[in-house]
Amino acid sequence: MTTGALLVNLGTPASPRVGDVRRYLREFLGDPLVIDLPALPRRLLLECVILPFRPRRSAEAYAKIWSDRGSPLLVHGRALRDALAARLGPGLPVELGMRYGEPSIRRAGERLRQAGATRILVLPLFPQYSSAATGSALRRVRECLGEGGVEVVREHFHDAPGFVSSWAAVAGPRLRSFRPDFALLSYHGLPERQIRRLDPGGGHCLVREDCCERIGPANRRCYRAQCFGTSRALAAALGLSGDRVATSFQSRLGRTPWIRPYTDLLLPELRARGVSRLAVLCPSFVADCLETLEEIGIRARQQWQDLGGEALCLVPCLNAEPEWAACVAGWIREAAAAQTGASSAAAATPEASASETATPPR
Repeated sequence: MTTGALLVNLGTPASPRVGDVRRYLREFLGDPLVIDLPALPRRLLLECVILPFRPRRSAEAYAKIWSDRGSPLLVHGRALRDALAARLGPGLPVELGMRYGEPSIRRAGERLRQAGATRILVLPLFPQYSSAATGSALRRVRECLGEGGVEVVREHFHDAPGFVSSWAAVAGPRLRSFRPDFALLSYHGLPERQIRRLDPGGGHCLVREDCCERIGPANRRCYRAQCFGTSRALAAALGLSGDRVATSFQSRLGRTPWIRPYTDLLLPELRARGVSRLAVLCPSFVADCLETLEEIGIRARQQWQDLGGEALCLVPCLNAEPEWAACVAGWIREAAAAQTGASSAAAATPEASASETATPPR
């Protein structure tokens, strides 16, 4: 049995031209797990409110970060794929697939099949679980590749030691050099209704003030709780005291309540508290993209300057840094070896039941 690995990220337009951005947004925002409204209201919102206006604004934003090599998200994704291929060797092919746009999950899976892979290990590159990102990506994987021979390496890795140490390796030197007064960990936001929907009892998430202080049965798949869990782990790894670090959420869309605190509204509060040198980390992204480079690196930096702040340092994401590539390669090797061992055990003991040779959770 030949094993292959499929990295999955969100996606990017083919170019910063308005038409390409519109096609991308139609696919992205048309996903019922992203805008989780009934079909008719979702279509009306998309076609009558969002697509007539947002593509041009988004295209202008993409143009500010686009390089000769293309979209930063795609450039960094390919670099990570290549770094993994070098570490894993030709016996374990690696491909990158995007939930929306190209390279598509279907085409990436086809390339792995053509390379002889009968077993595909899937790693969604979303540190914290959400139905809008992780759930949608895994659903699309199974639509394109089927259930047989497809296994999930990790559903999330919000506080996995390798993920945290990789961030510490990237952020630590930059924080020591920049010497910030304060560090802000800014995550992509989600509508509050999506958080509440994954609370099995309905009495924990966004109900209790301390709902995200620890992760337990009620919030084990809560995106907001996992973001706060990442913040606690990173603060400890970077030696940031509690009065010098905060968590916030960016990229909200529309008028419905999104999870708080909002990044753009927290910046004036930090200035009012006397913060002048601000470092921003974006740990819900493993690769720099529109939300990090333009939303934080350009717009938030301008907002900070307008507020009178001395400097804002955007810490780069993990991208294809050696520590991160080594971490991901280790996860893939571990998953490949685990199933190989289980298959060998089953072959040696034919009476072994399916429950005794379980595959990783999906």
